Amino acid sequence: MKDSIEGSSWRSVRLLKPYFRVHLWRLAGGFGALVVVDLLQLYIPRVVKYAVDSLQNGSATGRGLLEHGMYIVLIAIAVAGFRFVWRQLILGFSRIIEIDLRKRMFSHLLTLDKVFFQKTTAGEVMALATNDLSSVQLATGMGVVAMVDAVFMGLAAFGFMLYINPRLTFIALAPMPVLALTTGLLSRRLHGRFKKVQEQFSLLTEFVRSTLSSIRLVKAYNQEEHQTRLFAQMGETYVRNNLRLALIYGTLFPVSGFIGNFSMLLVLIFGGRLAIAGTITAGDFVAFISYLFIMTWPMMALGWVADLFQRGVTSLSRIEALMSARPSLSESSQAAILSISRGEIGVRNLSFRYPGQAELSLKGLDIHIPGGMLLGIVGRTGAGKTTLCNLLARLYAVPDGRLFFDGFDVNAISINSVRSAIAYVPQDVVLFSDTIAFNICFGRPEASSSEIETVARAAAIHDEIAAMPQGYETRIGEKGVKLSGGQRQRIAIARALLLDRPIIMIDDGLSAVDMETEHSIVGSIASYLKGRTCIIVSHRIAPLVDADEIMVMENGKVVDRGPHKELIERNDFYSSIYRHQTMSGYAETASPGGER
Repeated sequence: MKDSIEGSSWRSVRLLKPYFRVHLWRLAGGFGALVVVDLLQLYIPRVVKYAVDSLQNGSATGRGLLEHGMYIVLIAIAVAGFRFVWRQLILGFSRIIEIDLRKRMFSHLLTLDKVFFQKTTAGEVMALATNDLSSVQLATGMGVVAMVDAVFMGLAAFGFMLYINPRLTFIALAPMPVLALTTGLLSRRLHGRFKKVQEQFSLLTEFVRSTLSSIRLVKAYNQEEHQTRLFAQMGETYVRNNLRLALIYGTLFPVSGFIGNFSMLLVLIFGGRLAIAGTITAGDFVAFISYLFIMTWPMMALGWVADLFQRGVTSLSRIEALMSARPSLSESSQAAILSISRGEIGVRNLSFRYPGQAELSLKGLDIHIPGGMLLGIVGRTGAGKTTLCNLLARLYAVPDGRLFFDGFDVNAISINSVRSAIAYVPQDVVLFSDTIAFNICFGRPEASSSEIETVARAAAIHDEIAAMPQGYETRIGEKGVKLSGGQRQRIAIARALLLDRPIIMIDDGLSAVDMETEHSIVGSIASYLKGRTCIIVSHRIAPLVDADEIMVMENGKVVDRGPHKELIERNDFYSSIYRHQTMSGYAETASPGGER
């Protein structure tokens, strides 16, 4: 997203075209009310002119002046009413855009895959949903209003001034080209500087998010002062970028004001002479000055509108870059929606490398997993175990003819069809800052309390939950900060069991629990595994001894596979792990051939 070029910024306005089409009548009503307000404001100087002229020629009466004053009061009341209408319609339209864009952004983010989020920080996304959206809202609200208002009021005031005296009008507007030139030069700089401000805000937001989410680590390493210093440096950069932006922004208004006041000086000099000579009446002179004041607003607004539009267009280009991002994992429009019931998995000559990496993580993998099999996977760190789980869970794209479920090529069936058949417990447990019950039933929000409790018992976590003050309604904090690592893993296992799907994958999901709890979990979930395909990745041998088959991986390949007893006898790596864990107190306690 950061690579978006300035030349494409204005083309991003096409993102807003559908909103203008859908709400055309709303906008027409709003701009109609805005024009009425402008016309009424333009008529006030005419009322003042008649009052001043009556005073000059001696025809003024108390009743007549009172009538002129009442006209102004009535016009002011009408202006207030129509101003309320256009604010509701036009500013309401900008809020509609803001709300809908935020919804679209969030929905689109949920369609993107891991590749996108590996390149884009959460802070950058948060900045888009806050600062950038606010800039778009201001540009489509007050920015559009100010532009239309300035153009209409400027042209109308120009017409009235011409009607009073053309020569004086051109004298008053002589400085205008200077304003147009200055505004054009300064506006070109606004885009780049505002973009830097938004990008620095993204970095600042991400830094705060990552620091707070890792607060325990920060404290454990005594890095409070270091993080504070880094935050201060980033904040200073953000302020410095804002000051550079404010330098341009602050120049626009003084320049506009100076030129407006210089025009007033010209009117006082030349217009005053015309009034003294009788070429124009005193009322015309007062009215002309009033119209020049009205004309000054468009002159002032040029700088403000330019700033709002530059900010809005810059932010809109950043938002469009997000909206145009596409997941690397996509499905064909002809992808079938199927129900995977047997849980049979086939992997044929599958190789895979992560985006941006040179080395293959999987190399020519050939695996057949019959439905209902309990398969264990062991191997050194980096052997490709988690990569295989990620591909089975359809988190990354694979070529055609490499991965099959129930005999169907994964690229021929919908992604949801595959994911709906798998209950996955990833290596990095993800919990939400909500209640324990919410986290367990995340995949099945309609699950009853008894169903939640049943799977919690199976995952050996029920007793610990019941001992908490609010039980299942206990809020666990950001990423489950109030829980231990083992508790988080068991809640994740309970969540997977509740889904009741034909395939269960547990990627090192028991690493944070002790041996006794581990055996308790393996024994208690045995009933859930009957008839289901279960893949358990583990660095411990104990959870795998009753597996139908255990697969040993190394350097992205399957180097051996077979039952526990056979691997003990023939595979040096497997037997050495077993002996080490046995000597370290991790020996299996469940008898081989036990029921599952």
